[in-house]
Amino acid sequence: MHFTSEQRLDDGVLEREFTLGEIPGTLWTPGSAPAPLVLMAHNNGLPKADPRLVARARYTAARGYAVATIDAPGCGDRPRSAADEQARADLRRAMQAGEPVDEILESFIGPLVENAVPEWQTTLDALLELPGIGGPVGYSGGWTALGIQLAVAEPRIAAAGFFAGGYVPRAQREEARQVTIPLLFLLQWDDEGNPRQRALDLFDAFGSKEKTLHANLGGHTGTPRFELEDGCRFLDRHLK
Repeated sequence: MHFTSEQRLDDGVLEREFTLGEIPGTLWTPGSAPAPLVLMAHNNGLPKADPRLVARARYTAARGYAVATIDAPGCGDRPRSAADEQARADLRRAMQAGEPVDEILESFIGPLVENAVPEWQTTLDALLELPGIGGPVGYSGGWTALGIQLAVAEPRIAAAGFFAGGYVPRAQREEARQVTIPLLFLLQWDDEGNPRQRALDLFDAFGSKEKTLHANLGGHTGTPRFELEDGCRFLDRHLK
């Protein structure tokens, strides 16, 4: 892991950009150490510098956590194939037209998840070798399909917070039954991009004995700010 820049932010959090082979990432660490680690993934295609993700990461780091995110294959500035770009366009068109999107999801999102999981695990290995960062590890993010597969494949993840979850490929919907760690599931009741019933069905499918659903009125980007505080309280219960 090679750090390419660092800056101390107003809230005392240290923000560092890094590269790990071809993987670009950002790490936020609090002034206190050691700190539990939270992997914070973003929706497919968005950059790690997405303002909403950065705001959540900084808030969480200021609460005493090391927070890391990466640009997985096809995200941010990482190259996308012509087939990927066409699939994205087909998915957007189908969603806007109200057409079925399941087959597009299976052929597009599924492979992205499969490619992203090993990179996240490689990043996790490197992060846990850094001084001041320790376990247990949490996951928080809007890329629910990735979080599901990571939770199944990676025993070091002790708790997870998922957002939305309406559009999740078939493989991850099946894998949800194998997820047994504590979960906090956020749902925007009027989310135009995530069918409510599919999200509720996914929540029901999780095998966790401790799982909590927070549903709020509003669209996709309308998650109330107080959910940041509630999310950190959830992490406190399971990672500290």
